[in-house]
Amino acid sequence: MLSISGQYLARYRGLPPDGDVTLPVTGAQRRFILVRALDPTGRPDLVPMFFAFPRGTVDPVRLAAAAERLAALHPVLRGRPGVVRGTPVLRVERPDVSVVRVPRAPGEEAGTALRRALSAWAPDGPPLRLFLIDDDGTVCGDGDGDGGAAPGAGAGPGGGAEGGPDGPAAEREVLAVVLDHAVCDGTSLARIVEELGAAYAEGPGAGAPAPADVDAGLAAYREAVLLQLDAEDRAASPESLAYWGDRLRAVRDRSPAPRPGAPAAGARPSGSAHALLPSPAGGVPFPELLDACRAAARALYGPGHVVPLGYPWGGRPPGAERVLGCFLNTVVFPAATGSAPSGAEVTADAWWDDLDRADVPFDAVVHAAREAGSGWSGRLDGLLTVDDSRQRPPLRLAGIEGREVHVDGRPVRGPFAVSVTQGPELRLRMVWDRAVLDDRTALDAFDALAGALGTTTEAASATGRPLT
Repeated sequence: MLSISGQYLARYRGLPPDGDVTLPVTGAQRRFILVRALDPTGRPDLVPMFFAFPRGTVDPVRLAAAAERLAALHPVLRGRPGVVRGTPVLRVERPDVSVVRVPRAPGEEAGTALRRALSAWAPDGPPLRLFLIDDDGTVCGDGDGDGGAAPGAGAGPGGGAEGGPDGPAAEREVLAVVLDHAVCDGTSLARIVEELGAAYAEGPGAGAPAPADVDAGLAAYREAVLLQLDAEDRAASPESLAYWGDRLRAVRDRSPAPRPGAPAAGARPSGSAHALLPSPAGGVPFPELLDACRAAARALYGPGHVVPLGYPWGGRPPGAERVLGCFLNTVVFPAATGSAPSGAEVTADAWWDDLDRADVPFDAVVHAAREAGSGWSGRLDGLLTVDDSRQRPPLRLAGIEGREVHVDGRPVRGPFAVSVTQGPELRLRMVWDRAVLDDRTALDAFDALAGALGTTTEAASATGRPLT
């Protein structure tokens, strides 16, 4: 019997030609396209990166030309996710990237204007878009000790003196590089930042890539996706599916129903908190981060449950070129919040067993859990992502290094999400959906999260704060 990925590939190959360049999608892309299809608004998951520069650094025409050269070389950056006869596909179109100068209404803050621009994202447009706005202190936050900066992001000339990205807000502008999650994963982001800066450095006269290079990029991407689907098909063996069925049999949806009238009128749809924690020399092992998320889930959903948490894992398939795209699988961790023995060591033992079957696509795992008797819908009640600041280059435009900042308050896909940035220090962030979680409960969960990583709740509360 064909696996879900095998069945998908058979359906894709059975589609009649329509004159467009239509590519198959990976299991990770299938998940994002399905989530979008089930969203009443058709809202895609977005991956934004925000960079602060001295005002006047960004040349919109030059940046748009650089981004279009990048999109020409990487077909996924000009691909439009869609569904043909019930089959998810990626339609490859001409590069189309512009830099949108975000206007502000009278009295509107820069952060609010950026959130408004992202919320107006048209689902049928290009997957890579650029937004530029002058900061007024609400993005880079002069009074914010953390400033949202990613560790190691650095500053422009002057090392944060007046006129650099860390200078007065009135002299800064913020560039948002935003992607549809269906076309990129965490592995792709560092390369996109690096190559966008390199293309910008070439200047507007660099011209379009040679047709042979464009064709080679298209062929390499298609081959990588086909290799990925083959790997997914082989991973979904009866033994692996039986493993996941047994592993997730007790999982149930725990996300509360939306609260009437929440969030309050005029409030942001999500809250957030952050903490800067000590980090051991080698970083915090992943099982310890998972176990900390278990503590947060217990604070949010109560004891005695098995909560579905997800985290991205994987890479490009063996034999594939290093292409941009969305290849990382979402692995499900059944976070038990009861009184059974737990801890980082117990979590690590189970996690290593999970990794042996981490290539099984998410949709096949959900199907296996249901076949085993789980009542789980397939929705995740929490998400963990981990990044390493030492492997994430800053965006450089014409020799000026941007400082990565955060714009909080954007919609969250799921009740809560934790992001961890490993580096000289551990940057811990948690965001939550205010429609289902109140701020006090979420902050208690954040304190439990930080406490599980060896920080007292008082220390976590001192550095963590909701952003309203």
